[in-house]
Order: sequence, then C-alpha cells, then structure tokens
Amino acid sequence: MQRKLRMGMVGGGKDAFIGAIHRIAANMDGLIEIVCGALSIHPEIAKESGKMLFIDEDRTYLNYEEMIEKESKMPADKRIDFVTIVTPNFAHFAPAMMALDHGFNVVIEKPMTFTLDEAKQLKKKVEETGLILCLTHTYSGYPMVKQAKQMVKDGVLGKIRKVWVEYPQGWLSKLSEREGNVQAAWRTDPKKSGKSGCMGDIGTHAAHLAEYISGSKITHLCADLNVMVEGRALDDDGNVLLKFDNGAAGVLMASQVAAGEENPLKIRLYGEKGGLEWAQHEPNTLLVKWLDQPTQILRAGGNYGDRLSTYATHNCRTPGGHPEGYLEAFGNIYRNFALTLSAKLDGKAPSKEVLDFPGADDGIRGMAFIDNVVASGQSDKKWTEYVV
Repeated sequence: MQRKLRMGMVGGGKDAFIGAIHRIAANMDGLIEIVCGALSIHPEIAKESGKMLFIDEDRTYLNYEEMIEKESKMPADKRIDFVTIVTPNFAHFAPAMMALDHGFNVVIEKPMTFTLDEAKQLKKKVEETGLILCLTHTYSGYPMVKQAKQMVKDGVLGKIRKVWVEYPQGWLSKLSEREGNVQAAWRTDPKKSGKSGCMGDIGTHAAHLAEYISGSKITHLCADLNVMVEGRALDDDGNVLLKFDNGAAGVLMASQVAAGEENPLKIRLYGEKGGLEWAQHEPNTLLVKWLDQPTQILRAGGNYGDRLSTYATHNCRTPGGHPEGYLEAFGNIYRNFALTLSAKLDGKAPSKEVLDFPGADDGIRGMAFIDNVVASGQSDKKWTEYVV
C-alpha cells in the first residue's frame, strides 16, 4: 500500500495506561496513524485527549457508536481501516461487534470479551464478515518466544512432557482499589472485570503463552483460587495444574499479591531430549537445556539469522546486544496485523511469519480458561474437563 492504515481508538484517553502503549506500538513501524477516537466516557477528557493527540475536532467523538456510525459513512479514502478497543473487559464486546458490522477490522485488548458466549459470537461475526481481528496477547510478540515455539514445533526437544509457567505480580498486595487506584478499581470489580480477577488479568496471558509455545491445548485442569487481601471481591492469587492434549503435564501460577514482584513472567518446557526457558525480564535470551550436553544460550538480534527461525528474525528489530522489550513485542503484534491487513487490501497473500499474531480463536481459549479455572476452583473434584 502507498499509505498508512487509518486507526480509530475506543478508550485509551489521557487518564488510561494501556491506550498509550497501543499508540506507541501502532506507530512504531510507520504503518499506522490514529485519525479518530472515542477516547473516554467523560466528554471533557475525550476532547482533551483528542487535542493532545492532534486528532481533528470533528473526529473526536464522545462515544463509540457515534464514531463507528459516522466513520462508516465517510469516503473510502478518509474513513478508518480498523478500530482498536482498549476499554475495560465489560466494554469490549459491543464496540467490537458494531465495528465488524460496519465493515471495520478490529484490534482488541485481552481478555477478548466479558463472557465465553460473547467470545463465540465475536468469532462467528469475524467469520461471517471475513474481516480481521487481532487480540493483543503481548508476550507472543517477543522474538525468542517465537523461536521457542518453532523449536518445539520442529521437534528439537522431542515430545513435550512438562510445562511450567508463572506470572507473579505484587501491585495488588494492598486493597489499592479503595485507595484511589483506578486500574485496581476496575480490575477487581466483577461488574467490569468479569468472574475472575488475577486469573482473568494475567493468568490468561500465562495460559496463552503455554499453549502458544507448546503447540498443545489444555484439556483438563485443577485450580486453587485465592483471595489473599481481605475485602477483595475477586481472586488475587491462584495455582493451576494442567493436562495437555499431547499428554504433557503443566503447572501455572499467577499472583498479584507476590509483594515486591513487578512482571517477571517466566516459562519452562521440557521434552524427551531437553528443555527451554524464557523469562520476560531477560527477553532477548532463550536457554536451551540438553539432556547430554551443556546448556545453550540463544540470543535475539538481526545478525543471528543463521541460527534463528524466520519467525524469530522477522520480529527482531535491532542487531544483537541491543535490548528489545515489551513495547517492541507489542509493536510486533501491530506490525504483523498491519502487514496482513495491507496485503489483504492489496489483494496479496501475507507471509506465514506475518500471519503469526493472536486472533479470535485465542480469544475464545482465553475466555474458556477463565470459565474453567473458576469452575475448577469452586469444585470438589480433582480434575475438571476443559470445556470450550
């Protein structure tokens, strides 16, 4: 294409954290520009946010319905190509469905919807319209996560037997939702977050990463969910035993009351011949642990093309040794989505590397994980069959 893709944003005004992250990621490769937005449910914040982002006043809308309706009536050379939705969980489904109904592709925060039924409806709408939905499971955008996935797929480790994934945070170690913390307030509110707190917020990331790298699906689980901070309405800690469809066993731990922790997401997989270890606090490194030889250290970087998969090198942005992190991983998801959409608009077929970003199926798996974890946590049975 000889132009940038035009993006409209729902949510993400000046008082929001994740909206700015999305805009940075979308802008990273110069493929996308934000041209309109319904940036807040508060009119003054919406208007101020539009001015801060240099959005035309007549395209700074006060609600998503107005934005989608008016944008859909604009000439093809002016209206948006896709809508990015960065609202709290309860406000994902309606704008996504309306955007798809009006012919707009969608990028959406995780978890994809408020309920599993909504997720299934959204997938059906995507299939009916033939449009593209991208779900921002950020951690699948890291080059060495993609390297790990391809090594497992290529059978380098043999059959996978064990998966360990952990995501500890400490930011909810106090009752912050009652101390003016806006992010804590909606994430711990069942009416806005859904039926799960910690597992819905970060447990879904851990589960997605486990399935993404292993290439296997969770079939059964045994969950222990806890509310550690007195007075909190949703779980803030949990441990889950997992069974996968390839016979592997797994352990998933997620906690938001691990005092002192930031975001040290970590995953380890072990097969018949060896294992892999990746940690977000050192994202450019992938440890390969062999049964019969010393541990191997693989590093991300544009100059390691002779030893990394094409999926990894496609998502490397700098020469080896220059750090790439969370924003770059987020940017990789937006770039792959943008390149896929641009190819589609040009009538061309995108490469397999470009098509590697989360979508509606991942969204359904995420909502199913929440449902099944909560059901297991409330059950007296040791194992709960994973229902999707």
